[in-house]
Amino acid sequence: MKSKLLLFITLLLTTLKIQSQSVVDIVVNSPDHNTLEAAVVAADLATTLQGPGPFTVFAPTDAAFAALPAGTVEALLADPQGALTDILLYHTVGANALSTGLANGQFIKTINGKSVSVKINADGVFINNAKVTVADVIADNGVVHVIDAVILPPSTVVDIALNSPVHTTLVAAVSAAGLVSTLQGDGPFTVFAPTDAAFAALPAGTIEALLADPQGALTDILHYHTVGANALSSGLANGQFIKTINGKSVSVKINADGVFINNAKVTVADVVADNGVVHVIDAVILPPSTVVDIALNSPVHTTLVAAVSAAGLVSTLQGDGPFTVFAPTDAAFAALPAGTIEALLADPQGALTDILLYHTVGANALSSGLTNGQFIKTINGKSVSVKINADGVFINNAKVTVADVVADNGVVHVIDAVILPPSTVVDIALNSPVHATLVAAVSAAGLVSTLQGDGPFTVFAPTDAAFAALPAGTIEALLADPQGALTDILLYHTVGANALSSGLANGQFIKTINGKSVSVKINADGVFINNAKVTVADVIADNGVVHVIDAVILPPSTVVDIALNSPVHTTLVAAVSAAGLVSTLQGDGPFTVFAPTDAAFAALPAGTIEALLADPQGALTDILLYHTVGANALSSGLANGQFIKTINGKSVSVKINADGVFINNAKVTVADVIADNGVVHVIDAVILPPTTVIDIALNSPVHTTLVAAVSAAGLVSTLQGDGPFTVFAPTDAAFAALPAGTIEALLADPQGLLTQILLYHAVAGEALSSDLSNGQTIATINGKEITITINADGVFINNAKVTVADLLADNGVVHVIDAVLLPPSASNDVNGTSAVTIYPNPSVRGLNIESKSRETIKARLIDLFGREIEKASSEGIINLSFDQIPGTYLLEVQEGVSKISIHRVVKL
Repeated sequence: MKSKLLLFITLLLTTLKIQSQSVVDIVVNSPDHNTLEAAVVAADLATTLQGPGPFTVFAPTDAAFAALPAGTVEALLADPQGALTDILLYHTVGANALSTGLANGQFIKTINGKSVSVKINADGVFINNAKVTVADVIADNGVVHVIDAVILPPSTVVDIALNSPVHTTLVAAVSAAGLVSTLQGDGPFTVFAPTDAAFAALPAGTIEALLADPQGALTDILHYHTVGANALSSGLANGQFIKTINGKSVSVKINADGVFINNAKVTVADVVADNGVVHVIDAVILPPSTVVDIALNSPVHTTLVAAVSAAGLVSTLQGDGPFTVFAPTDAAFAALPAGTIEALLADPQGALTDILLYHTVGANALSSGLTNGQFIKTINGKSVSVKINADGVFINNAKVTVADVVADNGVVHVIDAVILPPSTVVDIALNSPVHATLVAAVSAAGLVSTLQGDGPFTVFAPTDAAFAALPAGTIEALLADPQGALTDILLYHTVGANALSSGLANGQFIKTINGKSVSVKINADGVFINNAKVTVADVIADNGVVHVIDAVILPPSTVVDIALNSPVHTTLVAAVSAAGLVSTLQGDGPFTVFAPTDAAFAALPAGTIEALLADPQGALTDILLYHTVGANALSSGLANGQFIKTINGKSVSVKINADGVFINNAKVTVADVIADNGVVHVIDAVILPPTTVIDIALNSPVHTTLVAAVSAAGLVSTLQGDGPFTVFAPTDAAFAALPAGTIEALLADPQGLLTQILLYHAVAGEALSSDLSNGQTIATINGKEITITINADGVFINNAKVTVADLLADNGVVHVIDAVLLPPSASNDVNGTSAVTIYPNPSVRGLNIESKSRETIKARLIDLFGREIEKASSEGIINLSFDQIPGTYLLEVQEGVSKISIHRVVKL
């Protein structure tokens, strides 16, 4: 009997070995899994689960299914290819997961694609929240673990955390911050989920402090662990930055040690929910408070971190900011010539600091605020250019590979090259995406090496759009003749000095290397060079500065162009136009224009400008022509005391002293603004043509003594009369050449010899130089004659040389002479015996004329224009009575038959 039993057992064991048993068989043969069996059959999964596997099945009992809400099982069986299949596959793992291989906090990926969590504690082993009641029921193609509840696939990332035994602190934090409903939303979300151990590693009291202020730092940190997109592990790359809901980015580091988010290691990746994915990490990651933190967390910025540290800039970049850092990667530094990094680190306070500061902006420059062709000033003091095209965003020529990595004190943009500060103005253009035409032009003209020189240079740089706005074919024509007009135009855009925007002033003229000047206009609309607007100012290089302008400026071909470009000559332009002189001043010339500013015109008496413009062919034309010389009168050719004849026919005087250069009494504020047909000098007052010979003297810097003498003698009003007069005007040097004390003596007795001498310099008529001839004698108002000598040395009045002839006024002409003319003796006694006495002089109502010889005398009183006032004759003595206005008169006396005339000056 015993041997029969043994044989039966042996046969049974043999039979069991021969029959295969799959995980499906275990379920089918189990009296507690009828509902699971029905579900597997309905979902058509029996064949799959009878396959070679291996499979791990978490098998809910009939009681577990019965615990579901009423009608749930029926609904699932009614749609077996939908939710039922999804749930069943969530209970199935495509691998052997024996209990010996399970660990608390473990996540196991199911065939469903989502993961279940494992919790092991004193109460047992749990899959999600379902307890394993029987473990390790082995099949030929896998293993079955019996569980006491149906586990549902997580629909949200929150469900994953709720099911995880190692994320209780995270769940508590999410709940306290009121983010549960958010993370239950549609998503997608990626959550970097720190474990309880990660939270516990924070400094003591940190968790409590965060939970006490859940809407503050806690929410900020939780948002920093959350991305508003699916970031599966398969899409991560070393050096990648991922923007979080917090607005700041985390960095990804992938190496032999694993995958890291900032410095937190991913211990479980790709725990999938319907609305996103969870990656378990072993540390809490904190949002970067400074741009330095971003670099420190980045696996591709180790060289940058070393450079910033060596240059002593860490504390600076940890400051309040804001800062924008263009952060070259390690590969960017490695691409520099061999030995460059070592050389820079060896001198960290020199070139290294300069380069690092050139990568740093003292403001927030987010990508949303960048535009193609933009220049951004760096802390280095020089600017980087922005290029945006189909290939991406470039800073100079470095591509932005990651934009807008945000910190509390600024933003970092990752770039793929080290950008070097421009050493020359040419570098600026080369780096600019909107100056390709300018670069081509400078190269064609052979000016690259020039502009790479020491400088300093200021370049007004027209954009490509500015060149494109020129008439069709212009650029091609210029490039075809690069040494001609192209070079001329380019040099007109270049100043041989630093002209920073801080030194520019409205109405200023700046001389270019071309030799001609550009004007500066500053108003509410901006800064303009001629009529080109400065769109970017002060782009600094080592050898100068670049100002970007929106138009090509052309060198002035005429003096009118200069005025048209000037913001302070609008009244002059209006006047020239009204007078019909535009075409004249656009002629061949040459012309010199003394150009009064708008302020100069405005300083005229009220209504003057309006009156002049109302009669443009009259006084206005006369005045404008008085501001115009029919020749080039450059400042280098001006001399103090010089007279320059204008197209008006009258002359202006030049005064040069410590205060500057003056045309008449108008100061030259800008000299030598050159055009092709002449030159413009800007002046601060309107100069009026002289109406009288006195005006000429008053405007002259070399006739101050003459003016003082005429004034002292009371002859000003006389010489302001109708005339005409011819005045031979001795210079100050001529008066100074008189014997010492002479001028003082004359001024002390102005009605005596001084008056006689002055009248000896004046002729009652207009004697132009063309009217003079050698040997000619001309009677002066003094009554005595002067003699004209003309020879190879010039024209002489007596022995005084005429240094300037024909200075015209409305009432006469002035000739400048280099010596004072002294009248011959006033005696009429040919033999030295006769004499006539005249008294009183000055007189009020009458004169006594007495002949010592008691001969018959005749007397005539005449004014300076030769008009007879009174006359009388008598023997020995004449009493001449009259009633005349005060002034200077001439007394003509004839004694006897000799008819020798005596001229005396009489002051009434």
